[in-house]
Amino acid sequence: MDRKIIIHTLGPEGTNCEKAGYLWLESKKVYGDVKLYSTLEDALIEVRKNTHDLLLGCAVYPDLHQIVFENLDFLEIQDSFVMPTWNMVLAKNHSSSSNMEKIIIACHPAPSHLAYIYSQNVRFVSSNVQAALECVSGKASACITTLKAAQDNNLKVIQDFGEVPMCFTLHGHKR
Repeated sequence: MDRKIIIHTLGPEGTNCEKAGYLWLESKKVYGDVKLYSTLEDALIEVRKNTHDLLLGCAVYPDLHQIVFENLDFLEIQDSFVMPTWNMVLAKNHSSSSNMEKIIIACHPAPSHLAYIYSQNVRFVSSNVQAALECVSGKASACITTLKAAQDNNLKVIQDFGEVPMCFTLHGHKR
């Protein structure tokens, strides 16, 4: 039996990175699984320990350049591909105020421009899915998230920005 490849990437469940990880495994016909972490930096710790595992990053992840250049001693980019993300949306919980200027918008740093269109009160979180969870918990009144996360968490979509063709990178131990 082939060795199981584990792809370590950004979570929680439902992220574009998780979707991309399973798509890559399927397209390469590779036996494997996807493990999720709160940051790519946390995922990298596990990749360092396991020479056959891979780190999947998103090209717009704020510190991907640091992951690449700070780990040149063992890590290299081994593959990349473009996949459309889930539709990116501005969503809010159903009890939030309709005055967008006064609300707090939870957002991952990568799509923060979309949040700043509506408010200067932006609270950064670790992923698009986490932004939706912050909105559901009441820590934020609205969020920039994915349509999937908004629907999974029963949020009201205010604006749909559509899907974004996105580059994802696979990093592994130097061959």
